[in-house]
Amino acid sequence: MSHNSVPLELDDAFVQDPYSVYAKLGAENSAHRVIMPPSVPLISGLPVWLITGYDAVRAALADPRLSTDLDRIDGLFAQKDPDRTKRGGFSADIASHMMHTDPPDHSRLRKLVSKAFTVRAVEALRPEIRKITDGLVGDLAEHEAVDLLDAFAFPLPIRVICLLLGVPVDEQEQFRAWSRALVSGRSPEAAAAAATEVAEYLGRLIERKRRMPGDDVLSRLVEARDVDDRLTETELVSTAYVLFIAGFETTLNALGNGTLHLLRNLDQWDALRGDRSLVPGAVEEFLRLESPVKHSIFRCATEPVRVGDVEIPAGDFVVLAIASANRDPERFEDPHALDVRRPDAGHLAFGHGVHHCLGAQLARLEVQIAFGALLDAFPGMRLAADPGELRWRNSTIIRGLETLPVRLNHR
Repeated sequence: MSHNSVPLELDDAFVQDPYSVYAKLGAENSAHRVIMPPSVPLISGLPVWLITGYDAVRAALADPRLSTDLDRIDGLFAQKDPDRTKRGGFSADIASHMMHTDPPDHSRLRKLVSKAFTVRAVEALRPEIRKITDGLVGDLAEHEAVDLLDAFAFPLPIRVICLLLGVPVDEQEQFRAWSRALVSGRSPEAAAAAATEVAEYLGRLIERKRRMPGDDVLSRLVEARDVDDRLTETELVSTAYVLFIAGFETTLNALGNGTLHLLRNLDQWDALRGDRSLVPGAVEEFLRLESPVKHSIFRCATEPVRVGDVEIPAGDFVVLAIASANRDPERFEDPHALDVRRPDAGHLAFGHGVHHCLGAQLARLEVQIAFGALLDAFPGMRLAADPGELRWRNSTIIRGLETLPVRLNHR
């Protein structure tokens, strides 16, 4: 495939089933010129390079020539489409975070929050996460059928990340409404408005932490800003914002996607019921099979980058198909099947390289505790809808369901 070949136009069907497209592309090369789907707001019709396959995606995730720097990305958007609204209405106050920076700024920002996500620090949160989970499961027990996303998978990670940030309990409910607007994919305007409200709230919370610091991540970031001058005020707000977004998205979708596949493969559900030691490995399998982050955030080639037989020109957009990598038949045997006993083979659901997900251990712990609690409380849980009727969110980045109706006590 040459640089001059006609790009593949991704359609709405790609959003619902990207794997069929990956299978076709994978037979050709590892880098493919595509046009973003028309149904996806802000990036509809945008030409990009899509990289597929395990080895190519893993290498690209760690390639310093593929920049995530906000100014570079903004400049390229302006060049490719001068009429396109920068960042979809998202201000620099929430966009200037570590995911949108390259080293050395990325290294500086990441170091400031990394202590909150060490194995030891995350393990110390286990009692609180279990308490939150048990409370939500108790609420579920009052119903025969629920949307598991709305009633369980949404509130669990939101409450955990609010705990980390030091958000008072009586102020956490608003985060649920904001998060819904941010992830629905239905209205860019509503998402931008919610993002602005989150940023404004975090700004007010930061001022409160300045007056009355607590034992939480946000208080420590405020201290790093005020005492050591290790980040700007804009970086402070945007770092808090990205911790909120990243803190619930992965867990939400890992819970939803994993439950869907378990309930479509009841032999695997029964295997976990019979042997809870399989749960940690099963969580890795959920992350591999239906990666919560389907594609990487946009990258920009700062110089020509060769991927296989293709040379990506400098100044082009690049998107990395993590979901394709995690179902690469060259890496994983029977890659489209759920196997809770599958040996760990190094999935890329949490990325790779300098942008490897900082909260990976926290997400793992939350999902492990959540599935253990669901298996204990609702061993007969079943889908309450035809799997073919379930819809995936209208996003080229996130892989998550819109709803997940379940019957909690099937007989």
